[in-house]
Amino acid sequence: MKRKATGIVFGVMLSMAFVLTGCSGSGTSGETQTGQEGNGSKAVLRVGMECENPPYNWSQTDDSNGAVPIEGTSEYVNGYDITIAKDLAESMGCELEVYKIEWNGLIMALQSDKIDAVIAGMSPTEERKVSVDFTDPYYSAEYVTLVKADGSYADAKSIEDLSGARVTSQQGTKMYDTLSQIPNAQIEEALPDMASVIVALTSGRIDATIAEKPAALAAVATNPDLKILTFDKGYDVDESVTSIAVAVKKGDTDRLNAINKELAQISNETRDKWMEEAIAEQPASE
Repeated sequence: MKRKATGIVFGVMLSMAFVLTGCSGSGTSGETQTGQEGNGSKAVLRVGMECENPPYNWSQTDDSNGAVPIEGTSEYVNGYDITIAKDLAESMGCELEVYKIEWNGLIMALQSDKIDAVIAGMSPTEERKVSVDFTDPYYSAEYVTLVKADGSYADAKSIEDLSGARVTSQQGTKMYDTLSQIPNAQIEEALPDMASVIVALTSGRIDATIAEKPAALAAVATNPDLKILTFDKGYDVDESVTSIAVAVKKGDTDRLNAINKELAQISNETRDKWMEEAIAEQPASE
């Protein structure tokens, strides 16, 4: 009887370890996790994002529509990335903690163990794969062009029709690099976030920008004077750029596998539904 009881306890421990794989303290790199506990003594999944990139993520003043607190602030964060993060945390038995981090600091925060994962509309480019590991994609978004609805390029039918336009996009993104595909483009200095890019566009400082379609839809929803252009022959961008994935620390295989297992359970229909809800719930102004 004693041996049987021991076997049952051991089995329960293994089951708990499996469920908590991916939470803080369960990664493969022992020195990177401290076994931190959240409220209620649950292991935590610490996620980093900008909290200012709708419809993927944005900050707000309350917990409406399922928003969660931003650690160290009085603000809350919501959006498509939060829906994904909550689903992953629940599936792994973790308590979710979200940290607001500037775009250019996200990978550094991951490498220095300040967070466990980046869920921030980030594409798994070859350059980034040198520094971090990526899960399977949790969304895929084509590149489109945003212009003013009454601007000089509102009737553009092709990339060539944008020739000579003043353009910019978000710094540290492939979108900014892709601007060079516009003939004779007057490429201005990159801006820190999409909110700044949209302000530059609506104010007339630039004529056009390249954005991922969900972000473009979000921008038009809050700025009706903008227009989305899609072309039969779009921008030449690798699929790894238009895919969106979760980033984890290099070599954090357990967490990577745990996240991939849950992502495989989320249908494309559900992902599209979540994105539609995020676009509908985004703030009326940025």
